[in-house]
Amino acid sequence: AGRYFELYADTVEAVHGATIPVSDELLVYTLREPYGVTGHIIPWNYPLQIGARTVAPALAAGNCCVLKPAEEAPLTALRLGELALEAGFPPGALNVVPGLGEEAGAAVAAHPGIDHLAFTGSFEVGRMVAKAAADNAVPVTLELGGKSPNVVLADADLGAALPTIVNSIVQNAGQTCSAGSRLLVDERVHDAVVDAVAERFEALRIGPGPDDPDLGPLISARQRDGVARAVTRGKSEARLVVGGDVPAIDGGFFYLPTLFADVPRDATIAREEIFGPVLAVTAFDGPEQAIELANATPYGLIAAVWTRDLTTAHTLARRIRAGQVFVNTYGAGGAVELPFGGVKQSGYGREKGFEALLGYTQTKTVAIKLTG
Repeated sequence: AGRYFELYADTVEAVHGATIPVSDELLVYTLREPYGVTGHIIPWNYPLQIGARTVAPALAAGNCCVLKPAEEAPLTALRLGELALEAGFPPGALNVVPGLGEEAGAAVAAHPGIDHLAFTGSFEVGRMVAKAAADNAVPVTLELGGKSPNVVLADADLGAALPTIVNSIVQNAGQTCSAGSRLLVDERVHDAVVDAVAERFEALRIGPGPDDPDLGPLISARQRDGVARAVTRGKSEARLVVGGDVPAIDGGFFYLPTLFADVPRDATIAREEIFGPVLAVTAFDGPEQAIELANATPYGLIAAVWTRDLTTAHTLARRIRAGQVFVNTYGAGGAVELPFGGVKQSGYGREKGFEALLGYTQTKTVAIKLTG
């Protein structure tokens, strides 16, 4: 979270306009100006990190912000507001408005005094935010769900790939929009990969966050029950390899890391975001089918390609429809410099990186007629 503020404090001075050589009689230049007041509606799964990544570029660009945290996790956003005052921000520059989504969130989205909106969350709620913004002709940045694939070619270094593949779905108990929830594997190495992932799943340590486990709890009973319903559907669609139940652990809403194999491309667990530690494996025959399967969901947030062949890596990276594509790694971790966002139902606009800073400015063109 701190790095976002450092990045945009360092780079905001690089935001500048341009001169446009129209004719000798006109001096034309552009200015980058703030929108005014920006609204930010964030989810519960990374409240401090996402809160910082959305308000830091907006503030740096000269906007005032209204931040609405999720009702399940408002405390870090409130603390961020306190820290802003302690650091010397003028009162009113960063405003934190906790409350229910259907009340406080809806009010922020529909308020005529908001000049730009940013929303991170589900596709369903994002669509409502976009509709509310459209009523006021307000631009929106939407960072929505994902059903992101790890694509494993036959020549991949499995020793390097497997730990990252497992971590990409169990990180934060799978409660992340960029979770690697689909595993697409060349049929020549399919069985070996499934067996290796199953072995790693069964060896994961599950427990409360303070114990530093490999897999922590889901945020609520409601979330756990939603994961359980998705797994129940999955049992009728594919082969359950490991997991598929609630572990015998007290004091948290835990769910076992769950692995499905032989998952059809049109299965619910292959297309819908589950937001839990559930991994769906589908085999493919050759790069063309891998591309087809990778693009066979409504989402397009991130993807990863595992191969030793540079040509194959470039081909898949260009043809997979996603906002970010990684080769022989997965996810950016704390790389605040990399533009982040999706295509299709994963949203539009970009957060993080220099693009986010530009996204919180609007261009004004000034044309001056020169006299002789």
